[in-house]
Amino acid sequence: MQGKIALEEHWESPDFPATGSHDFTKKDWFADVQRRLREVDERVADMDRNGIGIDILSLTQPGIEGITDAGQAVDMARRMNDHAAEKLVARHPSRLRAFAALPLQAPEKAAEELERCVRDMGFVGALINGYSNIGDENTAQYLDEAPVEPFWAKVEELGVPVYLHPRIPLPNQQRIYQGYEGLLGSAWGFGQETSTHAVRLMLSGLFDRHPKVNVILGHLGEALPFTLPRLDHRLRHQRPETHGVHKQPPTYYLRNNFYVTTSGVFRSQTLLNTLLEIGSDRVLFSVDYPYESMDELAPWFDACPISDNDREKIGRTNAEKLFGLEPQNA
Repeated sequence: MQGKIALEEHWESPDFPATGSHDFTKKDWFADVQRRLREVDERVADMDRNGIGIDILSLTQPGIEGITDAGQAVDMARRMNDHAAEKLVARHPSRLRAFAALPLQAPEKAAEELERCVRDMGFVGALINGYSNIGDENTAQYLDEAPVEPFWAKVEELGVPVYLHPRIPLPNQQRIYQGYEGLLGSAWGFGQETSTHAVRLMLSGLFDRHPKVNVILGHLGEALPFTLPRLDHRLRHQRPETHGVHKQPPTYYLRNNFYVTTSGVFRSQTLLNTLLEIGSDRVLFSVDYPYESMDELAPWFDACPISDNDREKIGRTNAEKLFGLEPQNA
């Protein structure tokens, strides 16, 4: 399939080594990942080879969210967004777009920066790497909490989506991983952390207050298409004050306020089950480059056993509608 649009595709600036610690990964593998994070022309060559028309770029995790000082986060977010616009997108303007990196440590400043990126630089939304550190590495602010409300109001006003990307669980919440540190990141901990964060958003009443807000989850929804029916069922038997102020069951929000991408998951059975749960209008193609290979994921998607109509929607037209992009040549 030609003209695919991918939207969990990461970058890093030499001025801000945003990737944090990856002591549990193989050194040679991660060295090549970091090289690709900082290279743009090779990325476009990989896109050409795999029928990908547009990459939507995002600063890699933990990114701005891992900065513990709010003032430094505000300054670095602006610098990184300028870098993305001037050094990456401007080099290949017909092939690359960008998500804003935002200082959620200061939500009103994050709203201002999102507006600058969208209105002045043509960014298509924001990607947020989970919780934001406030003051130290063990203190977090999650996106459902009251101080973040001005940010969500701006998101709805601008009409752009927010990609909720994983990061490693808080250091003081990692006891269950001791002795199995390889599970902390993308192998397991990422999904556990992000799926719980997404459920917090659903239960908080966010989508009742802001029904036009759309959140994107990678990795085919961080297992939520499979686990939320159980959550719906059990919450019916629990006291209302124990699970937030939501007006609808969680699966309602998944099907109406969330999109999921194929990033890092190239298994046909999982995709088919996801389609049965949420429908093809809410699924988007992505790779998770350079942590995953376009050469591996794109050929799988092109050949996976779904209808050509669904392939076009997932691979291209859903993203065109969501981001207001000009139609790609199929």
